Amino acid sequence: MLLPRILTALVGIPVVMLCIYAGGLPFFFMFFAVIIFSVMEYYSICKKYNPMNILGTLAAAVFYISLYLNLYVQEVMILSVFFIFLIAMLKNRIKNVSCEIAVTCFGAFFLTWSLYHMVLIRDIPNFGMKYIIFLFITVWVLDTGAYVIGKKFGKHKLAQFISPKKTIEGAIAGVVTSIITAILCRQIFMQNIISVQEAVIFGLVISVVGQFSDLAESLFKRDCDIKDSGNILPGHGGMLDRFDSYIFCAPIFYYLIIFIKR
Repeated sequence: MLLPRILTALVGIPVVMLCIYAGGLPFFFMFFAVIIFSVMEYYSICKKYNPMNILGTLAAAVFYISLYLNLYVQEVMILSVFFIFLIAMLKNRIKNVSCEIAVTCFGAFFLTWSLYHMVLIRDIPNFGMKYIIFLFITVWVLDTGAYVIGKKFGKHKLAQFISPKKTIEGAIAGVVTSIITAILCRQIFMQNIISVQEAVIFGLVISVVGQFSDLAESLFKRDCDIKDSGNILPGHGGMLDRFDSYIFCAPIFYYLIIFIKR
């Protein structure tokens, strides 16, 4: 299990860093793939609610492109929801149709909209590349710190019925390591962008919201009795498993930057 995890990281991290460095279309296409696979995995997790996989994934793709181009965003949403309801009506059955529509729309629109903020962060004028690297590094260290300390010293469950292995000790370690990492990132490559106080705020928010996002994805998996969202990344599970921390973290971090640096 460890070897595939290491090999995936050795391949994946350079690809991610190259796309971050390039920005523009390479970063756009990287997150296009992340979002499409995440939406597909989400529908697979929630298959007991019969989501409209093909239509929802297509709607997610078109919605993502419309967000990026800033064209016909509302129109795409309205038309997509119209067709989702139309298909539901044509099936001539009522049982669980509310869940079917809700799950389909959540995957197509909310997951797409939230993860699209990674592109918005990368596109922040002049400093987008550093902000996105800052976010990636802080989340990576957050996950590692929470896992290592939680596994070794964790005794008190954080959310036993959602994610039984997560502990309060691990969560606290994640907060501490995130703040330290944020300060180090500021000292190494962001001294002319953010202050130490802002680094502490960013690190604290990322650590809390990132762990919340992780638990949010676990809600779906526990409800549907699923361990991993997929197996596209050997040793790491699915795409959604790797990017679940950004579901709420990406939009909140983006708007926090806008609020603090306006």
